[in-house]
Amino acid sequence: MNGNVDDLIDKKIDNIIKENNIYHTGKVTKINNFIIEATGLEEVFFFEKVYVKDEENVGYIDKITEDKVVIALVKMNGNIRVGDPITASGEVLQVSFSKNSIGMVIDPFGNDKMSGKKFNDSKLINIETPNIPIMDRSAVNRPLETGIAAIDLMYPIGKGQRQLIIGDKKTGKTQICLDTIVNQKGKNVICIYVAIGKTKKDLKRLYTKLTEKQTNSYTHIVATFNDDPVPLLKLTPYVAISIAQEYMNEGYDVLVCIDDLRKHADACREIALISEKNTGRDAYPADIFYIHSRMLEKGCQHRCGGSITILPIVETKAGDITDYISTNIISITDGQIVLSEKLFKKGQKPAIDFGLSVSRLGGAVQTDEVKKIGSTVRRELLSFLETSDVYQLVNIESLSEELQGKIFKGQKLLNLLNQPKYSPFSEEKLIDTFGYVVGLGHSSAVNALLKDIELTQRIEDDGTNNNPPSTPPSSSSIPQTTPPPVNESQDASNTKALSSEVVEQTSNPIIQESTINQPQVPSQIVETPVNQPTNVPVVEQKVSSTPPTNNIDGNGDSNEENKEDHTIEELMNDDEIEFNFL
Repeated sequence: MNGNVDDLIDKKIDNIIKENNIYHTGKVTKINNFIIEATGLEEVFFFEKVYVKDEENVGYIDKITEDKVVIALVKMNGNIRVGDPITASGEVLQVSFSKNSIGMVIDPFGNDKMSGKKFNDSKLINIETPNIPIMDRSAVNRPLETGIAAIDLMYPIGKGQRQLIIGDKKTGKTQICLDTIVNQKGKNVICIYVAIGKTKKDLKRLYTKLTEKQTNSYTHIVATFNDDPVPLLKLTPYVAISIAQEYMNEGYDVLVCIDDLRKHADACREIALISEKNTGRDAYPADIFYIHSRMLEKGCQHRCGGSITILPIVETKAGDITDYISTNIISITDGQIVLSEKLFKKGQKPAIDFGLSVSRLGGAVQTDEVKKIGSTVRRELLSFLETSDVYQLVNIESLSEELQGKIFKGQKLLNLLNQPKYSPFSEEKLIDTFGYVVGLGHSSAVNALLKDIELTQRIEDDGTNNNPPSTPPSSSSIPQTTPPPVNESQDASNTKALSSEVVEQTSNPIIQESTINQPQVPSQIVETPVNQPTNVPVVEQKVSSTPPTNNIDGNGDSNEENKEDHTIEELMNDDEIEFNFL
């Protein structure tokens, strides 16, 4: 702190020596909320920092006319009246920034939002800097892994890319950003989350969740609340981009999540209307496209090795992505991830609309193996969605085997893409899981998923048992016995019921709560049939103690002992399965 005071004193002395201590003054002629009109400031320039009445009220020159200037206030700490003096500083409005603010919630001026204190080692940075020249940019070819399977496979994001996240309210837009931030742990990426006009309650919940996920060591949160001055909301994303440039120039990869640009556009419109600027479509200022483009154009891969990746969020109404602000930002960014409220209510999370989403970089930021699997997954999934819409009301058994197989595989892919929050997929897990489903990999990840499901079922079945369950026995420790012969007169619906139950557990990693209250018996290990390939791992399945009603043959004898174990390869190729259309 003493160093900052000494620097300030030295600067004042230098200004006196150089006769730069002459300041232009004016007076307030009109007050309209956070917009002030003043006269007498004839030699000011655009975005110059000014003081109104005293240094507690700070603003910047927002508009200059022949006989007056318009000032937008970013700090209002006192009553301002007509006739109060206004002093021009002769400097561009700047903000403070400290690297020690990492893990904290700060306002655009670099102050800690929680304690209200300033950081001792802060330095001044410009709110807006010149755009990065084309010659200083390089190709975007490195992936930024979000941990979300649907995005990393089909709509990949590269370091230096600008990818829009757009959708209605409460469809999981912010959650995609949070999942991406959590997935950057240990990857030498600096994350900046920008909250524009959020409530204090929402921001507190978000900060608590990020703290629980141990992201404080690499995440800044730049925030303005909904009760802050509107001009401060307008400057917030520009400050975050300037901070990102500071890190990029040092060779860091930076991720900036702006939540959201709809509120930012509304703030710009409010300022324009009150200051009587010329407005355009939907009463937004005529330069709203330039306001957003000059900010988002800072996202790039710099030749120094650093990069700025920007994920702007835009909220829509009734799923309309063709409104003015949405189409503007779609045309600026390198792709968009569209979220559907209809899919969200159906339980698909993340609720990505696979038909409207796109990434203009695509495979350029993917490894060869992920690119091959991702293109196959996207092609088969879109084909399934189109087929399910056409044959939604048709009896599935009346379709051809080819159509049944397409619908079956598409449903499996859709279930695997249904991903809980804060459960990221690594690249190896993506290749292992989805590569097997589309026939380009092996099944160890899917079999491991089955074992996790079975282990969770055992914990739920124990009920009052507080001790952790023992490790399931390996396939080598299971005694090898010949499976009992299958009774050919058995009702075929018995095998169909068992197959449907096992496949449902395989394709959906979420265990249904209804299985908790069902009576269970100790798990039984059923051996793999003799003719099964030896390189296929054995999957242990639990057998319910309550046999179904159709599990009794004509002689009244139970056919429970005739059930055969199904390996993962048999389940993936079984055509007799219950289909769930969207």
